[in-house]
Amino acid sequence: MINITFPDGNVRQYAAGTTALDVAKSISEGLARVILAAGVNGEVRDLLRPINEDAAIKFYKWEDAAAKTTFWHSSAHLLAEALEALFPGIKFGIGPPIENGFYYDVDTGDRPLTAADIPAIEQKMLELARNKSEYLRTEVSKADAIKYFTEKGDEYKLELIEGLEDGQITFYQQGNFVDLCKGPHLPSTEPIKAVKILNLAGAYWRGDEKRKQLTRVYAITFPKQKELDDYMHLLEEAKKRDHRKLGQELELFMFSEKVGQGLPIWLPKGAALRNRLEEFLKKEQIKRGYTPVVTPHIGSKSLYVTSGHWEKYGEDSFQPILTPAKDEIFLLKPMNCPHHCEIFGYRPRSYRELPIRIAEFGTVYRYEQSGELHGLTRVRGFTQDDAHIFCTEDQVKEEFLAVLDLTRFVLAKLGFDKFTAQISLRDPENKEKYVGTDENWRKAEQAIIEAASEAGLTTVTELGEAAFYGPKLDFMVKDALGRSWQLGTIQVDYNLPERFNLTYVGADNQEHRPVMIHRAPFGSMERFTGVLIEHCAGKFPLWLTPEQFVILPVSDKFVEYAFQVKQQLETEDLRGTVDDRNETIGRKIRDNELKRIPFLLIVGEKEQEAGSVSVRKQGEGDQGAISIGEFAAQVKSML
Repeated sequence: MINITFPDGNVRQYAAGTTALDVAKSISEGLARVILAAGVNGEVRDLLRPINEDAAIKFYKWEDAAAKTTFWHSSAHLLAEALEALFPGIKFGIGPPIENGFYYDVDTGDRPLTAADIPAIEQKMLELARNKSEYLRTEVSKADAIKYFTEKGDEYKLELIEGLEDGQITFYQQGNFVDLCKGPHLPSTEPIKAVKILNLAGAYWRGDEKRKQLTRVYAITFPKQKELDDYMHLLEEAKKRDHRKLGQELELFMFSEKVGQGLPIWLPKGAALRNRLEEFLKKEQIKRGYTPVVTPHIGSKSLYVTSGHWEKYGEDSFQPILTPAKDEIFLLKPMNCPHHCEIFGYRPRSYRELPIRIAEFGTVYRYEQSGELHGLTRVRGFTQDDAHIFCTEDQVKEEFLAVLDLTRFVLAKLGFDKFTAQISLRDPENKEKYVGTDENWRKAEQAIIEAASEAGLTTVTELGEAAFYGPKLDFMVKDALGRSWQLGTIQVDYNLPERFNLTYVGADNQEHRPVMIHRAPFGSMERFTGVLIEHCAGKFPLWLTPEQFVILPVSDKFVEYAFQVKQQLETEDLRGTVDDRNETIGRKIRDNELKRIPFLLIVGEKEQEAGSVSVRKQGEGDQGAISIGEFAAQVKSML
């Protein structure tokens, strides 16, 4: 017999070899019908996998992230089965679940997949799902796995097997399809009721531009058709909010092939928006004891050798910059932290100075593959709202909590009131990815966990997602459509101060090592702006929007008065323009409403005589005529 411990602490005994589904049935048939996966001693497992040891168990329903991941992972295998049935000889790369749905990378040989194939693939998936085929797990030796995929002629699976150890290889089979996979999966295909192929794209095998380009089939599935319908409606809304589309329509930013991929150019309106975001945070930082600094866009290679960035990221960075001087090598700055370490270390420091908080809107450069670039949210050059706090060990928790408070304040000001804090820790099984001692990592991780708990944050913990020099806390923010974005980040770092030999003189007159806290409430100006555009659909908060008003003269006779109004409003620190195009007033209204300008001010003979403006508010229509002073007062009261 084995002991099964439930989430409420109750313990029951079951025969060894009992499955999670058996356990669920022993509680109620209703529970068994709705669960899709189980957590066994913290590991997500198939419901049909035998449990042979004492275990803590947890059941996952569709609403749980673990259930969705299992559902979509199983659906990826269903997709592969459908593709193999429709296109004999197809070869398979990898097919993982992703945040929304899943994909499978496939090689169809000389016969490329096209959009015309999508209806047949979807139909075949649904047909196969109705067979209610079980997902059968089998442990396979490395030799047998190699033999199977050699006979099948799938070189991609053979390459994946090369990196696996004997005794750790499993196959999953449903219907006529067999795949190399560690799971977990659904008990059967029965729960998969709704299917949608979302996109076909190119993807290099294993992300290597020098390898063959495969076809990546993106798809999503649901247990109910209504859920798929709701999701497709969400996608349509997301298309309308796409920051790339709105950025062009609102004339916020652009990209130029001549300038280069992934290098955004901020147009006047976008620059105004960005500058206001920067000024907002700069003012708040100064209130909270930060000192602004400015560092160069390049740095000597030795700087990044010292920091560890060269060893960890050298291959993924832009190529070194050579100067006429022999052996002189520079790099485009990939991070601001090494420069800030140098600022701390440029003169002796006393404990009386700590904490030292230095901040910089520093532009950094990282090479991203062209296929990974996406508008403002994935670029090659971006500006971090970076700051680094150098403090004593005793000050770490207090400073971390202060940064949490700042980040929450910033997010709330921009309308992001739903978020989860993700605590990213070191992978205990793969420590060579990181720098620093076990003790330093223990202290840094504990500091984050305790501070997050004290702040009352809702947290999730991810192993292996830490920066190479320290653990971090990321704010996973939900936008207006319920999508999750990683924005602000905070990191605790015992290692860079050690690598740069940073010290301060303590009260005991001895040298001590400071602790370094990295933080960026926005994350980057580019990514944050892209997310903000989509969150508010281009209708920015009134204090932030580049143009708070536009004045529309009904004819050329009133253009002069329109500019007088503009001048008067600008003296009240309000921002706007005059639309003096030779167009009808109706056309001007339509065009400017599309630009999402909060207030349209119409001026004609009546307004000129009365010294007033007729106001139209975005989304609310005509508000009537009021004096210029009254309008200014009303707007300022909303800021």
